[in-house]
Amino acid sequence: MKKEFSAGFASYTLEKALVIHADCFAWMELIPESSIHAVVTDPPYGVKEYEPEQLEKRTNGSGGVWRIPPSFDGHVRSPLPRFTALNNGERKQMKEYFSEWARLVLRIIRPGGHVFVASNAFLSQIAFSSIAEQGFEFRGEVIRLVRTMRGGDRPKNAEDEFPNVCSMPRSRYEPWGIFRKPMLNGMKVSDCLREFQTGGLRRKPDGNPFEDVIESERTPQKERGIADHPSLKPQSFLRKIVYSSLPLGEGVVLDPFMGSGSTIAAANAVGYSSIGVERMDEYYQLSKQAIKKLSTIVLKDAQLELSLS
Repeated sequence: MKKEFSAGFASYTLEKALVIHADCFAWMELIPESSIHAVVTDPPYGVKEYEPEQLEKRTNGSGGVWRIPPSFDGHVRSPLPRFTALNNGERKQMKEYFSEWARLVLRIIRPGGHVFVASNAFLSQIAFSSIAEQGFEFRGEVIRLVRTMRGGDRPKNAEDEFPNVCSMPRSRYEPWGIFRKPMLNGMKVSDCLREFQTGGLRRKPDGNPFEDVIESERTPQKERGIADHPSLKPQSFLRKIVYSSLPLGEGVVLDPFMGSGSTIAAANAVGYSSIGVERMDEYYQLSKQAIKKLSTIVLKDAQLELSLS
């Protein structure tokens, strides 16, 4: 990985990865145009719950805008962002946030490059419309089928009065928006592949097309023990997304909201070059051990593992 991509920020390299300690907005202003082939990321939704003050409250167990789901079956549930706590002003702020982010991504990604953005059913319409309005083509969604602890609650402070009512449906899926930077005028996908190594998605290792519904597990405790991040996604899912993002298996995958490095670990596992950018020092430091450990986890998906051997 080219060291000049660090743009003067603190960084380190690990295998084919460059990990940078920076705010991604400032970093994206500095790197060359059309230098990234794909983006795979899980943004800090609502912005609000990932501010330092709110993260400190979560760490101290004092709540903030984080909701602690009920404990049962002997398991203590991890805190979840209370997306429904956002008011209209905060939703407006979110729209502006994603609009500016998409503007910067559009500058640095190659024509035909794909962007995968994790979301949730409650807020995806805000984020996805904001990204598309900046000039990206909306190419659909990947539906991660996974049962979470979000939703399904009885009316707050009236649980006994309305025992047969839930305020929102229990979530059983997670939508990931798929976007593509428009190809140059007159270009076909084959032209874009030849010139920019972008334009399409990589087929699965068995030769079948990449599919937009993926059955997924919740993140295993083993992985959470390695990388303690509130929105950590499992390697069994991330490796499939990352693998599909480079149609020719070559180029650079970027995660501008890296967290503790799970997407970068997935890129290392499938043999891709990658760049991770993280502004929170706690997670940047954690990534120095977490990326290597996560990338060496052996999955049960024999078809994907076969392609990497």
